[in-house]
Amino acid sequence: MRRIHYSWFILLITFFSIIVAGIVRSSSGVLIVPFENEFGWGRSLISIAFAINLLIYGISGPFMAALLEEIGLKKMMVLAMTTLLVGILLTLVMVKPWQLLLIWGLIIGLGSGLFLTILSPYVANHWFEKRRGLAVGILTASTATGQLILLPLLAIIIETYSWKWAIGFILILSFIMLLIILLFMKNSPKEVGLLPYGLEEESPVKKVVQKNNPIIIAFSTLFEAIKVKEFWLLSGSFFICGLSTSGLIGTHFISYCIGFGFTAVTAASMLSFMGIFDLIGTTLSGWLSDRFDNRWLLFWYYSLRGASLVFLPFALNEGSITLLIIFSVFYGLDWIATVPPTINISRQIFGIEKSVVVYGWIFAAHQLGSAVAAGGAGIIYNIFTSYTSAFVLAGMFCLLASLFVIVIKKQKIKVEVSQSYKA
Repeated sequence: MRRIHYSWFILLITFFSIIVAGIVRSSSGVLIVPFENEFGWGRSLISIAFAINLLIYGISGPFMAALLEEIGLKKMMVLAMTTLLVGILLTLVMVKPWQLLLIWGLIIGLGSGLFLTILSPYVANHWFEKRRGLAVGILTASTATGQLILLPLLAIIIETYSWKWAIGFILILSFIMLLIILLFMKNSPKEVGLLPYGLEEESPVKKVVQKNNPIIIAFSTLFEAIKVKEFWLLSGSFFICGLSTSGLIGTHFISYCIGFGFTAVTAASMLSFMGIFDLIGTTLSGWLSDRFDNRWLLFWYYSLRGASLVFLPFALNEGSITLLIIFSVFYGLDWIATVPPTINISRQIFGIEKSVVVYGWIFAAHQLGSAVAAGGAGIIYNIFTSYTSAFVLAGMFCLLASLFVIVIKKQKIKVEVSQSYKA
C-alpha cells in the first residue's frame, strides 16, 4: 500500500486544533446567561466583552500571518494554544467586570487569532499543491463545525453542574491538543523530507525571504491591497459575513431561542445541527471553488443566508421545533461556505505569497462585523427586549453582500494573476 502523505496528517492536526480553539471562543454563546446569574453583570456588558474578543482575534490575523513566516508554524500553534489555556484558567478565578474584558476580550481573543483566521489558508498553501480548495474547505468547516457540535454538551454540563465544569472540560481539550501539536506538528513538508501534496518536483525559483519585521510586512501588504478595488469588495462582503454568523448567531442565537421558551439545550442542539451541515456545506464549497466561478458561488451563498435569517423570527414566533430544524439545516449549509471562494479570489488577485496576509486583513473586516453584531445585538435587546430587529437587519445586509461580490470582474482576476506572477 502507498503511504499516506504527511500533508493529510498535518490537515488532521490543524482540523482538530481549530475545533478546540473554536469551542473555546464560541462557548460565549452558552455563558451569557450563566455569567448574568453568577455575577449580576448586564447582558450588554457581557456582549461587549465577547465583541472585543471577536474584534481582537480578527485584527490579529494579518500579524499572525506575518509571524508565521518569521518563527514557524509549530511554534506559533504552541504559543497560541498556550495563550488559550491561560485565558481558560483565569476564567475560573475572575470576579470583576474588567477581568471579563481582559480575559475574554484580549487573552482569549489573541489565542483564537491564529487558529480562526489565517491558519487554514496557510496550511493549504504550504502543504498542498493539489486539492488545495478541498483542504481549505475542510479546515474552514472545522472553524464552526466542532464548536457547534460541542455546544449542546457544554449546555448540558452547565445545566447539570455549573459553568465552571464546562470551562474545565474545554481546559482538558485544550491541554490534550497542545500535547498533540508538540509531538506531531511540523513547520513544512521539508522537515519530513517531502514536497507539498501533489507537487512532483520542487520549483527552481527560490522563495525570497522577508527581512522586515511582522508589523512592517502586515502593513506594507495592506497598503498595497487597499489600492485594489476588489480588496474593498471582498472586505465589505466579509464584514457582512461576520455580522451574520459568529457575531450574531454564534453569540446570541441561544439567548434568542430562550426568549421564545426553548431550553438552552434545545437551542444548543440546533447549533449542533448547523455544525453538522456546515461541515458538509463548507467542504462542498471548497470542492466547488476549484471548479466554478467563485463570484457566483458567493452571490448565492449570501443571498440564501439572508433569506434564512429573515425566516428565523417567523420560525421562533410559530414556536415550531420543525421550522427551527429546517432553519438550522439550511443556515448550517451556508455558515462558512463563503470562506473557500473568498480565499480563492484573494489568492488569484494577490498571488500565493501575499494572499495569506491579505486574507488576514479581509478576515479582520469579518471580525469587525462580528464585533458590531455581538455588541450591537446586545444593545438592541436592551432597547427592545427582543433580538428580532437585529436578525432581520443582518438578513438585509446579506443581500447587499451578494451585490458586492458579483461586482468583481472575472477579467480583473485574470489580469491581477498575470501581474502577480510577473512580479
